Amino acid sequence: MSAPLDDDQRRFVASFRTFLDQVVHDARLAVGGGGPTLADVVSEHLGADATRLPVVREEVREHQYVDVDVALAALAAGHGGERVVGVGGGDQRHHSSFGDLLGGVFARFEVAAVDHVHLPTGPASSRRAVGFGVRLLRVDGVPVAVLQRSAHRQYGREPGLEVVAAQEGTAVRLLEEVRRTSLERSVLRGQVLSFDGSPYDPAAGGITFLRRPSVAAEDVVLPEGALERVVRHVVGVGEQAQRLTAAGQHLKRGVLLHGPPGTGKTHTVRHLLSVTPGTTAVLLSGLGLRHVATAAHLARALQPALVVLEDCDLVAEDRSQHAGDQPLLFELLDAMDGLDGDADVAFLLTTNRADRLERALAQRPGRVDLAVQVPLPDERARRALLRLYARGLPLSTAALDAAAVRAAGTTASFARELLRRAVLLAATDGREVGDGDLAAALEELLSDAEALTRALLGSGGRATDELGQPDELDEPDVGWDDFS
Repeated sequence: MSAPLDDDQRRFVASFRTFLDQVVHDARLAVGGGGPTLADVVSEHLGADATRLPVVREEVREHQYVDVDVALAALAAGHGGERVVGVGGGDQRHHSSFGDLLGGVFARFEVAAVDHVHLPTGPASSRRAVGFGVRLLRVDGVPVAVLQRSAHRQYGREPGLEVVAAQEGTAVRLLEEVRRTSLERSVLRGQVLSFDGSPYDPAAGGITFLRRPSVAAEDVVLPEGALERVVRHVVGVGEQAQRLTAAGQHLKRGVLLHGPPGTGKTHTVRHLLSVTPGTTAVLLSGLGLRHVATAAHLARALQPALVVLEDCDLVAEDRSQHAGDQPLLFELLDAMDGLDGDADVAFLLTTNRADRLERALAQRPGRVDLAVQVPLPDERARRALLRLYARGLPLSTAALDAAAVRAAGTTASFARELLRRAVLLAATDGREVGDGDLAAALEELLSDAEALTRALLGSGGRATDELGQPDELDEPDVGWDDFS
């Protein structure tokens, strides 16, 4: 045992304790201004000392945060309303947990104004959500306090909820209700979403809301019967879901559109989105392909759903042709296999290089069970394409047909550029476009000087393999910005 303290030592300990008490007091005064503390307000609401109650925390994915805000507001309205209070304390509050905010030793957090954030709920809509605040509500008559916090990565904080309740189990029950209501009322349901949006698009947690395109069937030029097969597989399965499941057939399915760039694969996707209103669609391309697992989770939760992977060969290249690990390939396979057979989810893959794809994509039902080639348009298709892009222009049928014959080996993108360039030639001279402009534009595009342009449009100038596909790395069909 230690020796008892003498009088000098006891006086020193007493003096040091007084000093520490003063430090704590001064620190609290520095943070607070003498108003009601958060702990006081929450304790009064709960009818118990909030500083002695356990805190239940649940993290929220950033793109789901707006759904959580919607769910909490709905639950509060259904249980008699709520009061929302903010938290003072400057940056210190962002570093603190709910428990620290309520019972921190070195800080006194007062009630303050609520922080709000504006989050998109669609291509042209948004919601004013609680960014940092405490909701005081009741669940079946039991008082509950919920700290709602949006993402603050500069402080090392991910979005989430922290719940305190006087009765054991109430916090867990509230979080279960929030999950269920978030799913039922999700603002993502039925939307067209992308994970690779630009900073100028409305985005929430990396997700961009896109306007659903409007592309009629007559505006899609494919080989005879091809579009009907794709629509039957993507749309028809969903329309006949009840009969198929009753017959023991799976609903999840995969479709591969393959062919040279610029032939209309993305345009076909836009038509599928047009004829599936109410379907949740997640579009992945480029760097967005790394979100395939998240996209699959969204699709399963918000079905009926469509997951589109543009240029899927970037992640699904045959393992025999690629040395080293391919984590995104395995994520793709796991995402396809992880869905139940009765999940009304379609995976739609596009590629310019079908010969490079991993064979395992077609080895199980529900992965890729329909592959449709989108080849270079033949003369009939070129005539249809030129008529399509020339709608409303004073060009003769004879001129369009002659251009279709001369443009052998070109793509749908070439036809669209041809009409645009003809209009530009006429506009530069201050007149309306005519047959001569069409002929001049075609001559220009077919000239040796335009060889690079034709190559970028997927038309001519490059060697092809036995599948009729370019040998070198291709440019993508059309960017997703065309959906906006």
